[in-house]
Amino acid sequence: MSEQQIYQMLGLMKRAGALQTGNDQCMKLIRSGQAQLAIVAKDTGGNALKKYRDKCKSFNVPLIELFDKERLGAAVGKSHGAILVVTDKGFAERIRQMSSATNGGEAH
Repeated sequence: MSEQQIYQMLGLMKRAGALQTGNDQCMKLIRSGQAQLAIVAKDTGGNALKKYRDKCKSFNVPLIELFDKERLGAAVGKSHGAILVVTDKGFAERIRQMSSATNGGEAH
């Protein structure tokens, strides 16, 4: 899988209503158990990254690091974005598979 395919999949998920953006909304979904996967930009600052990792670990939400803020945001029609949350289980699993095949890593 290529990063371009993941990029396109993120846009599709946003249009389908299966993906949310914004720190507050994403944290709310993680805490409520509605988040199936969190995607964090690779260039997210240390404190914010630690917060996302800790929160996802506490609520058993897989987290992957993908793209930079500018490219992650652009994938979903924003100027930038540090975190995205996938709410659909099928889409979440597909992104995890695609990311693993592309980056050789698994979600945290």
